[in-house]
Amino acid sequence: MKKSYFITGTDTDIGKTVVTMVLAMLLQERGIKVGVMKPVQCGGTDALFLQKSLQLPQPLSVINPCFAPEPLSPHLAFRRAGKKINLKKIQAALWSLQKSHDVILLEGAGGLLVPLRQDYLVADLARDLQSELVIVSALRLGTINHTLLTIKMAQAYGLKVKGVIFNTISSGPAGIPEKTNPEVIQRLGRVPILGIVPFLEQKGRVSIVKKCQKKIQLEEFLKPKKPDEHWMTWDKQYLWHPFTPMKDWLLSEPLVIESGQGNLLEDTEGRRYIDGVSSLWANLHGHRHPRINQAISTQLNRIAHSTLLGLTHPPAVELAKRLCEIAPKGLTKVFYSDNGSTAVEAAIKMAYQYWQNTGGRKKTTIAHLSNSYHGDTLGSVSVGGIDLFHRVYRNLMFKTIAVEFPDFYRCPLGKKYPDYTHECLDKLESLFKRRHDTMAALVIEPLVQGAAGMIVWPDGILRRIVGGCKKYDILFIADEVATGFGRTGKMFACNHEGVVPDFLCLAKGLTGGYLPLAATLTTQRIFEGFLFDYEDQKTFFHGHTYTGNPLACAAALANLEIFQKEKTLKKIQPKIKYLAKKLRTFYNLASVGDIRQKGWMVGIELVKDLKTKEPFAWEERIGVKVCMEARKHGVILRPLGNVIVLMPPLAINEEGIDKLLDVAYKAIERVTSNQEGKND
Repeated sequence: MKKSYFITGTDTDIGKTVVTMVLAMLLQERGIKVGVMKPVQCGGTDALFLQKSLQLPQPLSVINPCFAPEPLSPHLAFRRAGKKINLKKIQAALWSLQKSHDVILLEGAGGLLVPLRQDYLVADLARDLQSELVIVSALRLGTINHTLLTIKMAQAYGLKVKGVIFNTISSGPAGIPEKTNPEVIQRLGRVPILGIVPFLEQKGRVSIVKKCQKKIQLEEFLKPKKPDEHWMTWDKQYLWHPFTPMKDWLLSEPLVIESGQGNLLEDTEGRRYIDGVSSLWANLHGHRHPRINQAISTQLNRIAHSTLLGLTHPPAVELAKRLCEIAPKGLTKVFYSDNGSTAVEAAIKMAYQYWQNTGGRKKTTIAHLSNSYHGDTLGSVSVGGIDLFHRVYRNLMFKTIAVEFPDFYRCPLGKKYPDYTHECLDKLESLFKRRHDTMAALVIEPLVQGAAGMIVWPDGILRRIVGGCKKYDILFIADEVATGFGRTGKMFACNHEGVVPDFLCLAKGLTGGYLPLAATLTTQRIFEGFLFDYEDQKTFFHGHTYTGNPLACAAALANLEIFQKEKTLKKIQPKIKYLAKKLRTFYNLASVGDIRQKGWMVGIELVKDLKTKEPFAWEERIGVKVCMEARKHGVILRPLGNVIVLMPPLAINEEGIDKLLDVAYKAIERVTSNQEGKND
């Protein structure tokens, strides 16, 4: 079973300890191994009471890992005691109990909004301990308001409410409120009523069990969530998945993700998985981050959408200002769209029209790297170079200049790295010199080419490319859809070499992985190339219905606020080094040809032969098999052919990194060793 339940109350002195004791006793009577914790206690003897009344063998240091002597709000009691509430200590105590118990009951301190420290509430603790919530409410007048507020707050935090238990705090006869409140709360709160604990005058175990057995709906409490099998059936009947061979999909058993918390995803059967690719490289701070949740909720209570065509709204304006403040200096204008493809599409069209508007009529060609990927709209496909994705649309694409560029692991026959890199750069500069009069722009993914296989550039290349663009007046488009917002270790990849693009394309992590939003940032020079009289018809006639959606902008603002207040970029630096150190062990595997890392972006390339670098055949599906093997052990990955991509949320801790790498290592080992046996 291995379930944990967080017992919270609508107020302090509501009887949480009594309810915790009653639940534990009833579970013990069923033969269920129950562990009990009071993670945080300020004054009083609740933990000691639970230890004695339930005859718990664990020491108080496990039952109550964090204690302050004064009966005050925890943030104040612990500060006055010169102590800190240690989440790692609480988690360690919980893990120790989970090893030998089926159910863990965790009694909270006060209600959900009680601060444990200045910026951390009881609700945050319940969320971080990944526990379902049981709300304890007093059976009295005023209960409806307090209980419904608690339910609403729990749901706003993304906490799963198992149900409400009422505690009878008076020995007097039940009045109208006591008789009617539970039904009203169940109807309005839409959560189960798990029972009513009667007034307990006698504290003997036998008496308590006898008095409460029929009052608590233990079956409802213990009932596991039944997975909805129709999701799989309806999926196959109605849904068409992106980048997915649907014939294989229809023969598979889909994984249905229902919820997420922090770095974990949970399926409809309650199984949890590390989100090893950040839900396609988008999630930054973990799922259900309270700051982003609250920002979206607040905005939703104002307005969900209003067009930017001829109108404006505060979230779009404020976000544009903030993006210009954190972007490379010189980017002063923001154009919104919906995703990475449309951000690049907008940049391409702006670059082209800029020259048409300002007299550079011959400058009509867009250049890109030969192994690039910039999205799936026809414009972004035209500047892509990955045949698997793009060749079928060749007759629909406009003509471009594809620039050969090394992947640094596989140089052409007779070429060597790094000499070949400089040879490619020399050819690029020669191309600029010959064709600059017809080249409108060059579009690249700076430092890391993601879909090409996580190809990481050596230092200095980006600076030299941008220098060539400036020299020959070719507009430089930086596609930072994947590399932006801390993925490379800095806010943007361009920051590593101090370059300023003419266009900066952002999406994915812009909203922290919450809602679709993209932004194309550009310079005052480009903007002024569109400032003409109405009758000249040189407006940028481009946009989308949901351009600059207020909800998405609110999420993006909260995302940037998290970067600032939680010092995200500073915190990830030691984790990047830790990740790099742990990745070296993958070279012990006979099939690992190359490990490429830039900050938080990792690609592990698997090969059939280390000496010749011969790849596994596409038909062998090695990358797919490795990811499916990892899934069996609680990690979700997605391959790029034979390259295993690791890109967890920035918020993942070292323990999470260890599990992610351990599972990935063993999955590669199992799959490739089986493949070697078949080849033999």
